[in-house]
Amino acid sequence: MNTAGEKFQRLVEIMARLRGPGGCPWDREQTFDTIKPYLLEEAYEVMEAIDARDWRELAEELGDLMLQSVFFAQMASEAGYFSIEDSIDAINNKLIRRHPHIFADSEAHTAEDVKKRWDEIKAEEKKAKGEAPKLLLESIPRSTPALVEAAQISSRAARAGFDWENAEQVLEKLEEELHELSEAREQSSQDEIEGEVGDLLFVLVNLARFMKVDPEQALRKSNAKFRRRFAHIERSLQSRGRTLGESNVQEMEEIWQEAKRSE
Repeated sequence: MNTAGEKFQRLVEIMARLRGPGGCPWDREQTFDTIKPYLLEEAYEVMEAIDARDWRELAEELGDLMLQSVFFAQMASEAGYFSIEDSIDAINNKLIRRHPHIFADSEAHTAEDVKKRWDEIKAEEKKAKGEAPKLLLESIPRSTPALVEAAQISSRAARAGFDWENAEQVLEKLEEELHELSEAREQSSQDEIEGEVGDLLFVLVNLARFMKVDPEQALRKSNAKFRRRFAHIERSLQSRGRTLGESNVQEMEEIWQEAKRSE
């Protein structure tokens, strides 16, 4: 039986063949920029498989995600930037370097200890490279989805000591933001209303953090729940020979509650 390393090498060789002379026309014309959307798409498909607890699908989706790394590395190798071996060396060395409590004589007894030491080592690495120290929030990519970005921003600010003391204080802030949004609806411009909605969402992200809930995953699950229940409404109406347009909100709400009870 081939080892994981041998199978991975086979993937690298297949990608090189597809990009090489006489290879696939589509693969050969791709660039770093054209492939970027597929990287994000595959990452979300991995998350969907995890949410569904579909392990067979997850195995396949992880393979698709792995392909994206190999694809980027192949293009980089062709341009003389780096090879897939460089990427593997980089992550292997980083994992060993940032886990001194496993691979050296450091100690870490809690997950928080590990995270703190990880951040310290990361800062030391940047200093050794001669990189100018960044402000605390500068290293969070602006391209990160807004909900994830908000969670990262609030977590880093909290670790620096800029935080509420408890969830009750966050709930009070939530009520304050709801009141400000209500006032904005009555007397403010659309831009100000947008700002208040944004503030409200940011506080909700912080509330999720205090309750140890990943807001991105929580919203994804709520989205899936809404999809499931709304599909029940459509199917139920179809069984009656009717469409959504031929129904009304009262009837749809009754069917919605039916779907909710069935869960």
